[in-house]
Amino acid sequence: MFALPALPYPYDALAPVISAETLRFHHDKHHAGYVSAMNAILARTAAHPASLEALVPSAAAESDIRLFNNAAQAWNHAFYWVAMSPYHEQPTGELEMAINTAFGSLADLKAVFVAAGVGHFGSGWVWLAADMHGRLQVTTTHDAGSILTQPQLTPLLVADLWEHAYYLDHRNDRRAHLEAWFDALPNWSFAATQLAATRSDASPWGYPPPSGLVAAS
Repeated sequence: MFALPALPYPYDALAPVISAETLRFHHDKHHAGYVSAMNAILARTAAHPASLEALVPSAAAESDIRLFNNAAQAWNHAFYWVAMSPYHEQPTGELEMAINTAFGSLADLKAVFVAAGVGHFGSGWVWLAADMHGRLQVTTTHDAGSILTQPQLTPLLVADLWEHAYYLDHRNDRRAHLEAWFDALPNWSFAATQLAATRSDASPWGYPPPSGLVAAS
C-alpha cells in the first residue's frame, strides 16, 4: 500500500505564510484522507500499481474518477510539500536562465504565476513546468487534476489553490497567499533538479513506491 509521506520540515517551518495549524490539517487530515481512500480502493480491486506515477494517468485513461481523484491528490500534495522550503532561496544557474528566457525575469514569472492562480476558477493547482526541451511554462489544473496526465511536461513547482491550503491564514484572499508564497516558499533547488532531469537521463521526483504490493508484470 502507499504510505503518507512525512513532511520534510517541522509544522511551523513555513510560517507565517503557512501556519502550523494549516499544515497539521492539510497534511494530517486532507492529504492523509486521500492516501487512505486510494489504498481502500486498491484493496477492493486487488490492483497492484508499480508506482503512483503509473496509477494516476492509468486511472484517468480508464475514467475511474474516484480512484483518479484520490490518487492524483495524494501525488499532488506530496509534490507540493517537497516543492516548498523553509529557507528563502533564489533561482540560479540554468534555472535562472530558463526563467529569464521564458518570462523575462523572476518578477515577471511571479506576476504570471500569481495571475494564473488568482484567475483560476474554483479549486485546483498552479504549476511551473518544463517541456521536453526544458522550456518553462505556467499552467493550472482543476480540482484533483494532475500534471501527471501531461507526459510532455515535468513539474518544477506547484501551489495549492484549494481553500483549505490558505483559508486559516489568509481567509479568502488567494492573491495575498500566492504573492507571499512565491516570495518566501518555493524550493528553487528542487526546481533546478527537476529542470535538470528534462535535459538528462535522470528521473524527476517520484512518490515513495508502494509496500505490500507486487508490481504487475
